[in-house]
Amino acid sequence: MEPLDGILNVDKPYGITSMELVRRIKRACGVKRVGHGGTLDPIATGVVTISLGQATRVMEYLLDGSKEYSAVIELGATTDTYDALGQANGQRDYSSVERADVEGALDRFRGAIDQVPPMYSALKRGGKRLYELARAGIEVPREPRRVQVHGIELLEWAPPLVTVHVTCGRGFYMRSLAHDLGESLGCGAHLKSLVRLRSGAFKLSDAATLDDVESMFEEETWRDALHAPDAALHGMDAVIVSTRLQEMIRHGRPLPVDPRLPAGSARGRCRAYGVDGSFIAILAFDEAIGQWRPEKVFSLSYTEDDGQASLI
Repeated sequence: MEPLDGILNVDKPYGITSMELVRRIKRACGVKRVGHGGTLDPIATGVVTISLGQATRVMEYLLDGSKEYSAVIELGATTDTYDALGQANGQRDYSSVERADVEGALDRFRGAIDQVPPMYSALKRGGKRLYELARAGIEVPREPRRVQVHGIELLEWAPPLVTVHVTCGRGFYMRSLAHDLGESLGCGAHLKSLVRLRSGAFKLSDAATLDDVESMFEEETWRDALHAPDAALHGMDAVIVSTRLQEMIRHGRPLPVDPRLPAGSARGRCRAYGVDGSFIAILAFDEAIGQWRPEKVFSLSYTEDDGQASLI
C-alpha cells in the first residue's frame, strides 16, 4: 500500500470514545502513527479529524482550530458527569424558567470567559486523570480556564429541553456549559446530546461514517476521503519557495530576509510550497534573528492549498 499521510474527516458514532475511533481506524489502515484532532465524549457524535502518518505533525493546529456544536441541554436535572451518561444527582423545578431567561443567561457565556472544567475530564492532577479520581469518589478543586466563545445562539425552546448552537475555541467543555447554564438559571441542567458540526475547516456535511472509512480501507478506495496534511493549515499565509530556498529549508537553515515573505501571519507562521506545488514545511518567524526558519519539514508530494501563494 502507498504511504498514508493525510487527514480523515470522520463522523464519530454515538457511544464510543475518540480513542476507540482512533484504534478502529488504525486497525483498518495499518498505519502506526494515528491521532485525533480533538476529543469527543461518548455521548457526542460528529466531526473528529483523524491524522495518519506525517499528518500527525499538524494535529496541534487541528486542536487549535475553532469548533461548532449543536447541543441539547435538559433543564431541571443534574448528573455527576454533567451529561446524560452520568448518575443523576439532583432534580429541581424548572417550570418558572422562560425563553427570555435562557437567552439572558446565554449572554454571560459569550466572548472570553472563565470556565471550570468538569471533574469527569481527561485533565491531570498529581499525575492522575480527573475522571480516575472522580470514579474513586474523590473531587478536587479545579482552577477556571480562560476559553473563547465566538458565538452562542438559542435554536429551540421546548422545556425542559434547550437547543443551542455554539462556536468556540480550544478547551471549551460543552458539558460545563450545560451545567453552568443550569446553575445560572437556578434549576440545574445537564447535556442531553451533542453534535460537533465543524472542526476547523472540516464540516459534518463532508464527513464519512466510521463504517464507510473501514470499508474504504478494506476495498482500497480511501484516496478520495484522505485530505492532504496542509488542509489543517488554511489559516496560515502560503508562499512558494524557489529551489534554492527549498534546499535551505530541507537542511533546517534560516531563510534570508526577502520582502516577498509575509510580514505577518497566524501566530507568526506560514506554509511553504515547492515550485511543483508540493507541501514542504511550516515556517516560523524567529524574532531574535529577524528571519523565517523551518519549524516542521515534510516529505510529501501533494497539497490541498486553495489560498494565495507568492514565489520567493
